[in-house]
Amino acid sequence: MRSKLLLLLPLVSAPFAVPQSNNVPPKEILYYNVEWRLISSGKARVEWTPQTQPRQPSEIHLHLESIGLVSKLFKVEDDYDAIMGPNFCAQHIEMTSHEGSRRRETKVNFTYGATNKADYLEHDLVKNTVLLNQEIEVPPCVHDVLGALYALRVMDLEPSRSIEIPVSDGKKSAMVKVDAQAREEVKTTAGIFKTVRYEVYIFNNVIYRRSAHLTLWLTDDARKLPVEIRVRLPFTIGTITLQLEKHE
Repeated sequence: MRSKLLLLLPLVSAPFAVPQSNNVPPKEILYYNVEWRLISSGKARVEWTPQTQPRQPSEIHLHLESIGLVSKLFKVEDDYDAIMGPNFCAQHIEMTSHEGSRRRETKVNFTYGATNKADYLEHDLVKNTVLLNQEIEVPPCVHDVLGALYALRVMDLEPSRSIEIPVSDGKKSAMVKVDAQAREEVKTTAGIFKTVRYEVYIFNNVIYRRSAHLTLWLTDDARKLPVEIRVRLPFTIGTITLQLEKHE
């Protein structure tokens, strides 16, 4: 059982090119229960298809939907697709979101070479208007948010060490710090797992302006399955937790 009183070990910074395990996750599907304010409020499904041919990209698909009472009060049905090249470098992101009365579509294209940039285009599907159309500079290889998670899964980052990973959502690009904090045991409906707990500093105006803390638990083995993801938001909003229910 995780202790809320664990003292954090001193963190030793490491460069981005940390040793990698070479255990790129095989094709997998992960199913999560989404809990908000101790209520089961949604389901999430993450499907990962890795690169199998030299010119073939890797792909991630996330489907998120609300359930139960939360769905009756505020229906959510979001889809997120990301295409990546070698080393999990982002190539294309496409998102469609249906949240309450709001419906939006977002596309982000990444290009690398003489110039490294991300082209961001967001539409309001209800009003049929463009909400944002912009271009930003990015590093020679940058990860989308989910791609960064899979990049982290192939890194050998031991507790008491930290790293910075280049991340972009198309609107902003930044080096996101990740602290490997401690080994802990996590229990979900999928089983009991020995894990490493990580703190990911992506909120608070790094990539996202919202004030929040992101903590994730990856299994302490070659698979590095993300068995729990927790976003602690201000008290008025509450904490959102994704716990692994099953994996294929």
